[in-house]
Amino acid sequence: MLGMANHPAPPLAVSESEAETLRAMARAGTTEQRTALRAKIILQAAEGVANVAIADELGISVPTVGLWRTRFKERGLAGLADGPRTGRPAIYGREIRERVLATTLTPPEGATHWSTRRLAKAVGVSPNTILRIWREGRLKPHRTETFKFSRDPELVAKVTDVVGLYLVPPERAIVLSVDEKTQIQALDRTQPMLPMKPGQVERHTHDYKRNGTLVLSAALEIATGEVTTQTSARHRATEFLDFLNLLVRTYPRRQLHLVLDNVSTHKTPDVQKWLARHKRVHLHFTPTSASWMNQIETWFSILSRQAIRRGSFESVRALVAAIERFTREWNTGASPFTWVKTADEILAKAVRKTQATSGAGH
Repeated sequence: MLGMANHPAPPLAVSESEAETLRAMARAGTTEQRTALRAKIILQAAEGVANVAIADELGISVPTVGLWRTRFKERGLAGLADGPRTGRPAIYGREIRERVLATTLTPPEGATHWSTRRLAKAVGVSPNTILRIWREGRLKPHRTETFKFSRDPELVAKVTDVVGLYLVPPERAIVLSVDEKTQIQALDRTQPMLPMKPGQVERHTHDYKRNGTLVLSAALEIATGEVTTQTSARHRATEFLDFLNLLVRTYPRRQLHLVLDNVSTHKTPDVQKWLARHKRVHLHFTPTSASWMNQIETWFSILSRQAIRRGSFESVRALVAAIERFTREWNTGASPFTWVKTADEILAKAVRKTQATSGAGH
């Protein structure tokens, strides 16, 4: 019997929709390891790889490979699930399952995605059957995620530069992550907040009054986590130069390396003249569409969640006071963020995603 397993097996019949689902199961980070392993077995079996070769490569036994080949051949994707299922057995066959999977991947006319009822009517099965097949195929048409690829021609150089500052900062120099958060609104609720108490969350009215906006400029010191802030009414090169002057006063006599995004106010002729007079200040730009590389964005998110989003401010002055209080408390117990990705890891992922996208015809 073992000798027979060494002979190449005929390719396992796998439809294109099933193959796409199996590839997603094999590479998704949220897939259970045992499920991902079964998907890899079927994908190799579909290419005609012998059972013993699959077993050797995946580090499993030959009978295990044979088991999941048989289960898939008999029941398709549903056969890769664990153990007997409770309740009434499925009344649909593999043909219906493949039809549902294939149809799901093609949006209906006039809509962006299928609903269970609409697809059930189109295929001629119940909505519950659609849900079961979607669950087996790991399909979630109701969900969507966003992504953005940087097309910066200097992507490699900028990623390497910024990550190098985070992981190996220059000796006797200060690295600051700098950015502006614009259009922060001073919102005042129309009724007083109802505080949290046992059995009841904090509550506030959905309507509010707008009392103006402000721009917050902030610089996070990479080594300590301390933050320097300045507020203004507008977002122009003039305000950026004012903030640069604040930074050189805050950090005298030290080389300053500032990590910034590519907004135009950071690159005006006046800024270039200022830099020519302040030789110890060096600007480092993140790639376009990669603001997540700027660590100050993490601090902005914390500030918004903990001090602004659920606040009520009767004026811009009150909003400024709240930001200043939060910043003082933050700096009292400040600690640096830990950057964990190397430039090579970031670039490897970016290149892989770009190739996958270009292969899809986008």
